[in-house]
Amino acid sequence: MPYPAFIPLPLRAAAPEPFPCWQWDIFCTVIDNYGDAGVCWRLAAGLAERGQRVRFWIDQPDCLHWMAPHGTDGVEIRHWKQPLNATDLPDAAGDVLVEAFGCELEPDVQAWWAGRPSPSGLWLNLEYLSAESYVARCHGLPSPVMQGPAAGQVKQFFYPGFTKDTGGLLREASLPQRQQVFERLPCLQGADDHGGDTSPAQTLQENTMQSALATGPLVVSLFCYEPVALPSLMAQLAGKPSRLLVFQGRGHQELLRMFGSPYLPPSHGQCQLHLMPWLDQHGFDEVLWSSHFNCVRGEDSLVRALWAGQPFVWHIYPQDDDAHHAKLEAFLDWLQAPADLRQLHLVWNGISSDALPDLTPTRLQDWQACIQAARKRLLEQDDLVSQLLGLVSSTSVV
Repeated sequence: MPYPAFIPLPLRAAAPEPFPCWQWDIFCTVIDNYGDAGVCWRLAAGLAERGQRVRFWIDQPDCLHWMAPHGTDGVEIRHWKQPLNATDLPDAAGDVLVEAFGCELEPDVQAWWAGRPSPSGLWLNLEYLSAESYVARCHGLPSPVMQGPAAGQVKQFFYPGFTKDTGGLLREASLPQRQQVFERLPCLQGADDHGGDTSPAQTLQENTMQSALATGPLVVSLFCYEPVALPSLMAQLAGKPSRLLVFQGRGHQELLRMFGSPYLPPSHGQCQLHLMPWLDQHGFDEVLWSSHFNCVRGEDSLVRALWAGQPFVWHIYPQDDDAHHAKLEAFLDWLQAPADLRQLHLVWNGISSDALPDLTPTRLQDWQACIQAARKRLLEQDDLVSQLLGLVSSTSVV
């Protein structure tokens, strides 16, 4: 039995609903990884794709140099220098203010919003993604501001989620078309198709993907924290013809510690190892589409793995009080994960000491069927940007 082939998303039958053009201000801080920035950039770009104007305020804009090197029309990147003073702000606030993932807005920013000429407007608290039951209960609830310069204003909770009673997931309108074209991309036949402008990083990316699409060996992508089961995975891959596509970051550093080397070896047993360059978001997606099995971490890459539709294991962000255990179980329940896929997640996240299930073609085909069924359920729901635009429209923001 072959390893699972990539299945692109179906094309949309109709164009997305048009909305008036509003001015959005999205505030984001980078914590210890780049997941928050990745989600917020996808949100900003998704809004711009739908004809919106966005000011994207971020405290570490340098990460966008590799994440979104060409930017996108309709998004203005602003450096959120903390503290942000009134002199750093535009003359007037926009129509929608998005406070992402609990970032704290300075008093001058709150006063700027509260002092806008029109009383209309929407202040949103964009929360973290979870499949737990509280998400549906809390999605859309008001949060009155009781003190400070914005006292009397009302925020509104917006919770992404996996069900129709939540805010949905980010899915740009152009994604199905990109996936459909990806099956026929001429650049995957070799870097020469781009002519003489191909950068070394782009050449490495494309040559690696060309190898990934070759028939035969198992292709696995690795984007994780420091999973205790990483040695078990590497032992599996060493015992079969395989290729491991290693993303930059903590997973790469953990492999270096495991091998006791400052450099990634070219092979480990029968497994060929490929270190990927720092990729933009489109490049990251294409690695997921090129792999038979994806190891992903955090929030943004989990959503991208779901849209990729290939088998994956999610390394959830670990919390000191083990609250992530319940969050992972809730996600696996929603996913309707079969027993061996559930076992894989529990072992990968250090919750179970059982053996790591072997990545056989039959098992991967079964897991792909599970992921594809989940993706189909998600496609029956409105995406996050569409829900946001509908919410703003319903509040009569002008």
